Amino acid sequence: MSTRWGLKSVDEQLRTILHGTVEVIQKNELEEKLQWSYEKKSPLKVKAGFDPTSPHLHLGHTVLLQKLKTFQDLGHQVTFLVGDFTGMIGDPSSMSETRRPLTREQVDKNAQTYQQQVFKILDPKKTIIRKNSEWMCQKTAEDLIHLAGQYTLARILERDDFQKRFKEQRPISLHEFLYPLIQGYDSVMLEADVELGGTDQKFNLLVGRELQKLVDKDLRSRSTGKSPQVVITLPLLEGTDAKRDEKGVLVGRKMSKSYDNAIGLDELPSEIFGKIMSISDELMWRYYELLTDHPLKEIRELHPKEAKLRLAEELVASFYDLKAAKTARSEFEQRHGRREFLAKEEIEVKDLADFQAQENCPLVDVLYGSHLVSSKSEGRRLIQQGAVEVNGQKVDNPNHLLSAGQSYDIRVGKRRFAKVQWDIGRKKS
Repeated sequence: MSTRWGLKSVDEQLRTILHGTVEVIQKNELEEKLQWSYEKKSPLKVKAGFDPTSPHLHLGHTVLLQKLKTFQDLGHQVTFLVGDFTGMIGDPSSMSETRRPLTREQVDKNAQTYQQQVFKILDPKKTIIRKNSEWMCQKTAEDLIHLAGQYTLARILERDDFQKRFKEQRPISLHEFLYPLIQGYDSVMLEADVELGGTDQKFNLLVGRELQKLVDKDLRSRSTGKSPQVVITLPLLEGTDAKRDEKGVLVGRKMSKSYDNAIGLDELPSEIFGKIMSISDELMWRYYELLTDHPLKEIRELHPKEAKLRLAEELVASFYDLKAAKTARSEFEQRHGRREFLAKEEIEVKDLADFQAQENCPLVDVLYGSHLVSSKSEGRRLIQQGAVEVNGQKVDNPNHLLSAGQSYDIRVGKRRFAKVQWDIGRKKS
C-alpha cells in the first residue's frame, strides 16, 4: 500500500481532521499519534465499523466515510469494518426496544452490497475491508465469558439508551449488553489508533478504548502496549423529513432506511437528485455543512433553489460522475422547471372564483377548493410532510396565504398538478 508523506504538517493534518467533528477523546493524544506517524513515516490505523442491517448505505453514512477519506488522503491506513457478527446482535444505540436479530444469510447478503457501495467514496486501492466474524466466529464460550468479565453491569447501564429503557421498564435482552464489548474488541483485533463514529456511538467507541487498555488479541491481560485509540465522533445527518420547530431549531430523526427518510448511495442519479430537491431549504444548509467543504457564508449568497440544484448535482457527481450529474439536473429541470410546468397540456387550469372571492386565501383551502386533495385534513397533513410545492418552492405551513389576482403552479406529491387563479369579487360565468 503506497503512502505519500511530507505533504502536510501535523498542524495542517490536525486542522483538516478536526473540521466538522463533534468531539475528540483525547485531542492531545491525537496530536501525539500524528506526530509519531509523521516522524516515523508510518501511517496511523484508522477504523470505522458499519453493521449491514440493510442492503443500502445512505447519505448519513457518508459523513463517516468522508472523514475516513480525509485520513486516507493524508496517507493513513483506513479499515472499513463490516460488522457482520455484531449485525446479528443489533446495535442498541438510540433504540427504545430490542432490535429483531438478523440471520447469517441476511447479514451476508447485505454485506456484499456494502462492499460495492463504499468505493463510491473510498479509494479501493487504499482501503482495507475486514469483517468482525473473522475473529468472533473463532471464539469459544470461554472466550466470550472472559470478554464479558472485563466490564461490570453498572458500567454498561451507564449508557443513556439502557438507562431510559430500564426506568421505563422496557425489556433489555442480555445479548444487547454484549454489543459494545464485541465492538470494542474489534478495536483490539485491528490495533486501531483512531476510531470514528456518530455521536450515538460514543459509548461503544469508549468501550473499545477501555478494552485496548485491558486485554490483548488473545483476551489476556495487557502488561505493555501502545496507547489506546483516539475516539472521534461526528454529527448525525438528519433524514429528508426533518423540519424546523416553532423555535427555529432543525429537528428530525437521523437518516435511516427504516424511517423511510434516507437517500441511498445505490439509487439512480435521477432519484438522488430528486430527493435532494425535495428537502426543505433549512435542511439543505445542514447537508451543505455536513456533506461538502463549501463555506456556508458563500453558499447562502445563492438563491435557495440554485443552491439546492448545485448540492444535488455535486452529490450525484461524487457518487457517479459529472456527466450523470448534469444529465440528472437537465432531466429534473425539464420535468419540474416552471416553464415546462406551464407548458404541459395535461395540467388543468382551475379558476377559483366560485370557491373563494377574497384577497388572501390559506393554501390548505386552495388545495381543497381545486380538488388536489380530498379533504382539508389531508391537505394539511401533506403540507406538513413537505409534499406540496407552490411555484417550485416547498411550503410546509398550512396557513400560508395565496393572494388573488395571481396564478400559482401547485404540485402535490409526484403526480398531482394544477395551475390556480382567482380575482377578487368576480364570479365565474
